[in-house]
Amino acid sequence: MLILLGMPIVQIILFGFAITTEVKDTRVAIYDPSKDVATQRIIEQIQASEYFDIDYVLISPDEINTIFQQSQTNLVIAFSENFSDNLFHTGEASIQLIADGTDPNQAATLIGYATSIISSYQQELMQDYQIPMQIIPDIRMLYNPQMKSAFNFVPGVMGLILMLICAMMTSISIVREKEMGTMEVLLVSPLQPLYIILAKTFPYFILSIVNLVTILFLSVFILQVPIAGSLFWLIVVSLIFILVALSFGMFISTKVNTQVAAMLVSGMGLMMPVMLLSGMIYPIESMPHILQWISYVIPARWYIEAVKKLMIQGVPVIYVLKEIIILLGMALFLLIVSLKSFKIRLS
Repeated sequence: MLILLGMPIVQIILFGFAITTEVKDTRVAIYDPSKDVATQRIIEQIQASEYFDIDYVLISPDEINTIFQQSQTNLVIAFSENFSDNLFHTGEASIQLIADGTDPNQAATLIGYATSIISSYQQELMQDYQIPMQIIPDIRMLYNPQMKSAFNFVPGVMGLILMLICAMMTSISIVREKEMGTMEVLLVSPLQPLYIILAKTFPYFILSIVNLVTILFLSVFILQVPIAGSLFWLIVVSLIFILVALSFGMFISTKVNTQVAAMLVSGMGLMMPVMLLSGMIYPIESMPHILQWISYVIPARWYIEAVKKLMIQGVPVIYVLKEIIILLGMALFLLIVSLKSFKIRLS
């Protein structure tokens, strides 16, 4: 009844608010060495737009790569030296738009919005001064200059597949013992609940490693998505995420009494949040604040961010320490909750 009556409510809320093709409140960094009237006017128009929020003002161009590696911005707008002088004296000035190409659709949308604002300001100048002026945008896509969509979908699909498969496999493990009547044998044995849970989880952990190797092999050799960073740390982060998914499935297994219910909760209950609230398809920044807060407890969000950094951006592991710590905390929390929820007596 909860699934039949509650799922439509959850679906309409998620599909109504999370799914949007618009990009709003995007974090933007500005590099403005000239700080003249023209650049300030463009910056004011960008800040006034609902699509952008200027969070950082860069002092040096050397900060551009760092701010992208730390995932602190989605777009950098860099003005040329003597922007206003060049524009009014020669009729031309250049501005560089640097976007994170790991999500090519979002990057193209951001570039389009920024280009439109710049073009609007250019038209204003031509009407005011009645002389031809041209602001030339220099577009640069970091990490994915070819704009391949696979660079965005592979990390998301990795998170979706591992989460669903691992959770569904373990969610039916304890429930199967209950339905088959063999749980009594385990409960009267001298085994502690921790050892029962670990024994039920270990075979699926090995199978999940096989799935991980298969996914990485297909991603690199079939979809042509290179591993730009450390393969070792990519595997480590994936194994931690697998532990989170297995622990979550084990928690579900201790709460339900039938395999059908376990499959429904682990399948239908996890698929939509992972697809819609993890940043896999739709940018989290464009969602309502309440959904952004909910996304913090979605393990796939942190795993997808870590995979993008390690696999696509090729950053050192120091830039994914936050994601690693959060995933480890989730795995430990779910394992403890599963132990507390494990019933040593059958009702």
